Amino acid sequence: MSRTFTIIIPVYNEEDNLERLEMALLSFLNTVSIPTSILFVNDGSKDNSKTMIESICLHNNAFNFISLKTNKGLSTALKAGFDFVDSDLIGYMDADLQTSPEDFNLLLKHIDDYHLITGVRVSRKDTFFKKMISKTANIVRRIFTRDGMDDTGCPLKIIHSDYARRIPMFRGLHRFLPAMILLQNGKIKQVPIRHFSRIKGKSKFGLRNRFFGPLIDCFAYLWMKKKYVNYTIEQRKSSENTFWQ
Repeated sequence: MSRTFTIIIPVYNEEDNLERLEMALLSFLNTVSIPTSILFVNDGSKDNSKTMIESICLHNNAFNFISLKTNKGLSTALKAGFDFVDSDLIGYMDADLQTSPEDFNLLLKHIDDYHLITGVRVSRKDTFFKKMISKTANIVRRIFTRDGMDDTGCPLKIIHSDYARRIPMFRGLHRFLPAMILLQNGKIKQVPIRHFSRIKGKSKFGLRNRFFGPLIDCFAYLWMKKKYVNYTIEQRKSSENTFWQ
């Protein structure tokens, strides 16, 4: 089965990383085995990111962008991307290059058997404090979601588009993407990937939005799980709609 693939990259004030990111993505496009495009989602950046994205897309046919009027956060940026793309597969990565687009090739090996494939960052190049907060948050999320994921915050994922579009996104739900695929009776897999130090720019996350925010979101997820609607059509009359004239 021939598939198409779009990588969504949310961008918020990442002007110092965009040139490096462009080069890394171009290198990846020369190695990927299926037709692939890039979608930048400018999340209301206040620096020069929007202008740089426009320039990158102008001279790269496989690169596109949408720009949100104001900063709305990662979940909203992803939702905008999910709504915009029309490929069979949707990828997601951050713009800071702490993960490499080349590692999408590791995830793509499993697309025929799983509906979401997520990276697991090995040998993380973060501070001790950041790693401990992330580890604690992952333990708490696993208790609530029982999704079995070791690193739900890893910003390198591939999702089948039909599953991605059925996710009822709200702020903070990007941390629960594997759990939301499980609610759809989908199959998920973890794949070890590389992790790199942030060379330029500043992290957008601190103690509040790495631990306390996700803890509150866990209760939102439990509410969503209880109310979630899921169904499978067993039979239908016709594949074409007809109308009385």
